[in-house]
Amino acid sequence: MDASLAPIPLVRLLAAFAPSLVLLWVMHRWSLPARAALLANGRMLVQLLAVGYVLTLVFETERPAVVVGVLAVMVAASSWIALRPLRVRGEGARAYPIVLIAIASAGLAMLAIVTQLVLELPRWFEPHVVVPLAGMIFANAMNTVSLAAERFAAERGRGASLEEARSVALDAGLIPQINGLLAVGVVSLPGMMTGQILSGVDPLVAVRYQIMVMCMVFGSGGLGAVLYLQLRFRRG
Repeated sequence: MDASLAPIPLVRLLAAFAPSLVLLWVMHRWSLPARAALLANGRMLVQLLAVGYVLTLVFETERPAVVVGVLAVMVAASSWIALRPLRVRGEGARAYPIVLIAIASAGLAMLAIVTQLVLELPRWFEPHVVVPLAGMIFANAMNTVSLAAERFAAERGRGASLEEARSVALDAGLIPQINGLLAVGVVSLPGMMTGQILSGVDPLVAVRYQIMVMCMVFGSGGLGAVLYLQLRFRRG
């Protein structure tokens, strides 16, 4: 990273939490699950601080098994988190294998395409490239599958046919992805592109990487949802 981009002191970083505290107060006043949101913010803080130290070690590894292990943890964790809306409905344990297959299949296929065909990494397990890209891929697949799974269950609960529930669920799951494609460059400058520009990368170079990321996000998330819904459709 460019030396001009100075580290943010932890004390000043806390200022970024001010709007979140206001939102948590509003959620509490409106009888929404503020405690869950507070815990989520706390976990985010602890997890990101911890992962900074872990990634420092992972990025220096010369052992492919370490990278494979990190990817396995990512897949398992994202699949479990994706089940959150289904666990409320009492379907979590039954759905986990389907969610795991959907996220792992779509995510790993997309990761292979990006790292081996688009970027042509000299080493297939290059940690400082594979791990961050895998994080983006699995996180987006997790969110899309989770939305689609929740909507499918809701549609079936109200008496919709399997075919109707599948179509409505995929459409709902893809709303954030399609909105993101429409807004990028006009409404938003996504994280990877912004980070590269702040680091001194030529905007035209950053744009190409962002195009890759947007395709990566839409493809892995959408196909993950398709796989989940198809497997769920066959189960009846």
